[in-house]
Formats: sequence, C-alpha cells, structure tokens
Amino acid sequence: MTGRVLPFGPSNPIIQAPMAGGGATPALAAAVSRAGGLGFLAAGYRTAQDVRREIAAVRERTDRPFGVNVFVPDFAAARREPGDDAALARYREELVPEAERHGVTLPEAPAWDDDEWDAKIGLLVDERVPVAGFTFGCPPPEVTARLHEAGSVIMVMVNTPWEAVAAAEAGADAVIVQSSGAGGHQAAFLNPPPSWPPTWEAPDDLPELVALVREATDVPLVAAGGIMDGADVAAVLAAGAVAAQLGTAFLRTPESGTHPVHKAALADPRFTRTAFTRAFSGRTARGLANRFMAEHEASAPACYPQVHHLTKGLRRAAAEHGDPEAMALWCGRGYRRCRDLPAAALVEALMEELGAARA
Repeated sequence: MTGRVLPFGPSNPIIQAPMAGGGATPALAAAVSRAGGLGFLAAGYRTAQDVRREIAAVRERTDRPFGVNVFVPDFAAARREPGDDAALARYREELVPEAERHGVTLPEAPAWDDDEWDAKIGLLVDERVPVAGFTFGCPPPEVTARLHEAGSVIMVMVNTPWEAVAAAEAGADAVIVQSSGAGGHQAAFLNPPPSWPPTWEAPDDLPELVALVREATDVPLVAAGGIMDGADVAAVLAAGAVAAQLGTAFLRTPESGTHPVHKAALADPRFTRTAFTRAFSGRTARGLANRFMAEHEASAPACYPQVHHLTKGLRRAAAEHGDPEAMALWCGRGYRRCRDLPAAALVEALMEELGAARA
C-alpha cells in the first residue's frame, strides 16, 4: 500500500473509462468529475500537444481531479519477428477491396511506433495530472518516480492476479482489474509465472476476478468490464473493489465523442452480440460483431499497432459513409443497457442505484 490519497473510493466509486479513439472528451471527463466521479482523458492515438490542449480544456471546466491514460509501448514488438512484414503485406492485400469500396488508399508498410511515449510522460509530469493511468503494461520505476514526485496517483490496468502484483511492485497506487466482458482492447501484458498453470484462464465473472486479485495483492482495486448500473457497481465493491470503471455505459452520453454511427449501432437490433477481434488493430479487443470482423478476423496478424495504422483510414471512411459494418464498434457485453443520458445525470443515476442495491 502506498498510502497516497486516491480521488475515488467507496463514497465516490464511479470512474469514467479512458476510451481511446475519440470516445473520451474534455467535456465528458469534466462532466463526470463535476458530478462527483473521476473523469478520464485518453492519450492513446493522440499527439502530446493534442493531449495538452485537452488537459487545459478539462481544467477550464472543472477544478475537480481527473485522469489521463497512456498506452505503454511494447518495445520488444519494435523488433519485428520473421514473417511479420509478409503477414502484414498479405493482410493489406486482403483489405484492398474494402479500401476501394470506401475510396481510400491503404498505407504500404505501416510501422511500429511508441505513441509518443516520452513526450506524453513528460507532459503528465509537467501538467502534474491528478491521476496517471496506464494500459498494456507497467511504467518503469523511473517513470513512476517522476510521476509520484509530480503528485500524481498512478493506476495500471491488469487482467490477471500476477499482472496486479507486477503493477504494485512497479509503483502503482491502484490497479484496474479488467474482465473479458470489457469493451475495447484487453490490457493483458504478462504471461503466467511458473507458479501459475500456463493454461490458467481468468473467470468471466468480474466480481470473481476481483476477489482473486484481492487475494494476490493489497493494493486498492478498481473493477472494469461490463459494469452498466448501480447494482453492478455494488457487486464489485462487495467483492473487494474500491471503485468501478465504466466505459460502455458512457458511450451514448451527449458529451461522448463516440461517432454518431457507432452510437446508433449500440441500439440497432441487427447487432446482436459482441465478440473479440484483432482485425482492426492487431490486438485483441471487444466490439459489436459485424461484417468486417467476420470476414477478416481469421487473417489479421497479431501486429499492434501496425494493423491499427493499416486500417485507421478505412475505419474513418466507413464512419463518414455511415457504414457500421466496417467500423470498430468497441463496446462491452452490457451494451444493450446503454442509457442516452447526460453524463452528470448518468453518474447521479448510478449512485442512486448503488444506494438502493446497498440498502
């Protein structure tokens, strides 16, 4: 336990997930924080200067704490494995008809990049952000030391008990326990240690996963994945979490930057389920099952972020053309329970439901 004061807990347990790709906006983060929760910005896929402007925009709207989430690069992936270039080339060739359908040209050889890691860490330190969140890995000790010196609380997303232990050892003040029901990318970044069976699988049930992680570490836990109402929040708090992180629940709020086509798909009866795919980014993520996933999942190489860069123009064009069948419609399993409410009203409703569930 670090002993740091967390800007969330059982009395204010609602955290808005940092939805990269446009869902998280300064308006959404500020609205959630003003309502008593903890709003988050997403630094992923944005330049450091864009993130700096978004931090300023949040601070213009509220003086409450908020967070900024950063993707941890897999520097080992920068050294391409034999066959990666060929696999990417084959996948690009497969996607050419998709690109022609939407009038775009696919990049010839999408490259690995670190998403401006150094610049974004420097930005978090300079701006002294209240909460620094990390996905896809743990920041190294020198980074956590700089952030702690700047006064930031550090949160790391994990999928397993051993990742939670690693995050705590790396200096995390809290860990976000993400279940398989979560929308968007899974955060997994470590293979099982020798003391765990190599075939071990995390339980689908989020409260059960929280309880397992609680046995492995005493660092404060935040639960994420499929949480849509106050009863869901109550269940994870009872399992040992101090707060709940919700992403899908905020997708249809007016403050969300989610594309209108994406918002409409969440309520469209033709989309009947979610599924995991790496067809859009090269990394496993959950979204509404659509035509693109069905046709290309089997061929997509596990090359992130190269596949993301390969398909981003295509996905953008599909959105502009109103075609949800070729978009990455990230959402969790509970997407049918999305509410079309302002963010502050949603936080209020969640807290009322939590109170009723506790009673």
